[in-house]
Amino acid sequence: MITLSQRLKRKNDSDSGIVNRAPIRDRLLVKEAQEMSQLLPASCSVQYHNENDLSKFTLVVQPTEGYWEGGSFKFDINVTEEYNMPPLVKCATKLWHPNISENGEVCLSLLRRHSVDGMGWSPIRRLNDVVWGLHALFTDLLNFEDPLNVEAADQFRYSKEDFKSKVTEYVLSYARE
Repeated sequence: MITLSQRLKRKNDSDSGIVNRAPIRDRLLVKEAQEMSQLLPASCSVQYHNENDLSKFTLVVQPTEGYWEGGSFKFDINVTEEYNMPPLVKCATKLWHPNISENGEVCLSLLRRHSVDGMGWSPIRRLNDVVWGLHALFTDLLNFEDPLNVEAADQFRYSKEDFKSKVTEYVLSYARE
């Protein structure tokens, strides 16, 4: 029977005789990166900072409908060594959004290890879930009831026209490529 540790061993280095092991995270990321590229939403793209390091990449979301249509929003994603923890996600594009702060913090249940709604990170979650979750923040996953940017949520509640104008201003100023 082949064990996980045996599968993770790399070939012996013929010169030194040292057995190198690939970190489990890196082995799993190869599969996840392949899956992600096959299931990526049409309005998203992934850019790796270093093709030899799949743990750090940028997700670009370019909504084709809704308030943020026409913008290009970049999210820096870092998968930590502790693979059972949610990846670290930061929005690198300044935008006006109830679930994303102007500093780039993202409020998305699946990015929390423990969430009130039970939809937080768990070992069965995949990077593809993160991609689709971030994509959905621009379409149907807006949460105005538990916002990170309270001012944006209040503006939406009390004046949708002012909210739309401010979103458009931010898109034109910060989210054009």
